[in-house]
Amino acid sequence: MDTSFHWLPLAASDTASRVDTLFFTLVAVTGTVTLAIFVVIVWFTVRYHKNSRADRYSPPTRNMAIEAAWIGIPLTLFIAACVWAAYDYGELYRAPADALPVYVVGKQWMWKLQHANGRREIDELHVPLGRPVRLIMTSQDVIHSFYIPAMRIKQDVVPGRYTSIWFTPTVAGEYRLQCAEYCGTDHAGMHGRLVVMQPGEFSRWLEGGAQVPGLAQHGFDLFRQYGCSGCHEPGSSVHAPDLKGLLGRTVHLSDGRSLIADESYVRDSILLPKKDVVAGFEPIMPSFAGQIAEEDIAAIIQYLRSTARE
Repeated sequence: MDTSFHWLPLAASDTASRVDTLFFTLVAVTGTVTLAIFVVIVWFTVRYHKNSRADRYSPPTRNMAIEAAWIGIPLTLFIAACVWAAYDYGELYRAPADALPVYVVGKQWMWKLQHANGRREIDELHVPLGRPVRLIMTSQDVIHSFYIPAMRIKQDVVPGRYTSIWFTPTVAGEYRLQCAEYCGTDHAGMHGRLVVMQPGEFSRWLEGGAQVPGLAQHGFDLFRQYGCSGCHEPGSSVHAPDLKGLLGRTVHLSDGRSLIADESYVRDSILLPKKDVVAGFEPIMPSFAGQIAEEDIAAIIQYLRSTARE
């Protein structure tokens, strides 16, 4: 057991290195400012104590250089920190195209995860070393927060919508994952582990589970089971949008808006079909709310994602 002292958890991802650099830079800047203020306080205390011979007549009442400095320098530092942090924050949501998708469902009080080949996990996440991993997450009940300290990622998992975050693990090993949002009685027990494996070892692990259909194949089966193909196939008699290659595509809506089709759009289209009606189509699709599980929606999304490669 490692008993050595660490300022922070092991930095085991490229995200961690960026976050730590920003953090220590802010500590250094604010620490320097604090020290400078302390030095000035001490100097004034000594220079102008009660019995000192300091000249107290005709004190300066205005110094534009000092006023400009104490406004301009902090403002510049704050803007620089804001731009830096905003850029790094935005990077957490710009996943590479080749990122490995993992679907995550939070529920009281466990994490349910599923890989693209259909392999499922509970309270564990196995990923390959050096490969970008994108987590696509939703909650079955209340707000949770998926947190892996060693990766420096923490993302709220919200019922009724999808959120996502990505990271690239850089150090093999096992790391703690936990819920960082109080979610009920057994919140403290909602934790697990992240296992970062060598690519070859991960491939063997991924194929070593129970032989089940891949997530995209399962999604295709559900697509037909729920009758989606009866309206959305190119040869169907019903006038409905073509869903091939939908994810990432710009969708023009009947109310004049446009959006980029993502996981949340697909989910809303299944459960709230009248929310975002595609331009040129009638709002005739029925709602599947209460009829389809979150895991099944994730499978359908993965199937739609796979159609972009056909």
